[in-house]
Amino acid sequence: MTDIEKILEIKKEMGEDLLILAHHYQSDDIVKTADLVGDSLKLAQYAQQNKRAKYIVFCGVYFMSETADILTEDWQKVLQPAIIAGCPMADMADMEQAEKAWDIVTEELGCEIVPITYVNSKAEVKAFCGKRGGTTVTSGNAAKVVEWGLKQNKVILFLPDQNLGRNTAYDLGIDIDHMAEYDPKTEKLEYSCDKKDVKIVLWKGFCHVHHKIDMKHIEDARKAHPDAKIIVHPECRFEIAQAADGKGSTEYLIAQVKNGEKGSKWIVGTEHNLVKRLKDTYTDKSVYILDTSSVCTNMNKTTVSNLLETLEDIQKGNFEKQVIVDKEIAKDALKSLETMLSLA
Repeated sequence: MTDIEKILEIKKEMGEDLLILAHHYQSDDIVKTADLVGDSLKLAQYAQQNKRAKYIVFCGVYFMSETADILTEDWQKVLQPAIIAGCPMADMADMEQAEKAWDIVTEELGCEIVPITYVNSKAEVKAFCGKRGGTTVTSGNAAKVVEWGLKQNKVILFLPDQNLGRNTAYDLGIDIDHMAEYDPKTEKLEYSCDKKDVKIVLWKGFCHVHHKIDMKHIEDARKAHPDAKIIVHPECRFEIAQAADGKGSTEYLIAQVKNGEKGSKWIVGTEHNLVKRLKDTYTDKSVYILDTSSVCTNMNKTTVSNLLETLEDIQKGNFEKQVIVDKEIAKDALKSLETMLSLA
């Protein structure tokens, strides 16, 4: 019996007590075993809505499992097969750095701030935002949430992904010159306009998978496939987002290819597992990856082997891979998540 067959057998034995969630960037083998595949927030919301599963196994990276733990009931256990799978971007901001930035930006700009953090962040950063009247944001609802922030008549502190913040604010009519950058390493705030004209402060963080896509990738793709449409994730740099034919969340990228005309060509700028799945699923179209090196090593740390091990551990009553968020952190982080969900 293969490991996948063993996983499916355990799933059958455990029934509704077990829920396996897999992010879009997981491998095909992991996706085959999952009860639901989606982006990080969709999966966390699904976990929140499920009041039957005692054990929620999250095939993704650590901040996603934290969010699921925050949104689920105390009696439900969230486990992560690759417990060491983190997110470099989420690690670019912590509570101490955020509090320091709050003080520096407030003092230097002499303004009130509303903090907004990408869901791709640590639970403690979500809690920081929740305590200060801020919220969280996804790549799918970024425009709606940032627009809400702008209506507060306060300067937005957007963390930790500068690219999503810049691309979203620009689409909402904010001039690039009215965007400041804050570097948590040097604790420096930089801007080119008068300080009273700063609308948003962008944390100097990024997703390495999307940030390294450059203009040469766009140029080479145009030459190789001049009749193809290039679509990218908004975690890509500003110039890439502007040069592409479209940008949007993972769900947007999937929908564009799915709903594209038969015979159409698509070049997709995001993680390779998803692009490969699009290529294999929508065979009536041609799908290419914009940058062949777009691999998230942390997402790929989840394997069939450690998923099986996790399920076997659950059956033995071993919960070493359980993800538990501190109750005080969870309480404040929940505030930020609920504010976002109320804007839907």
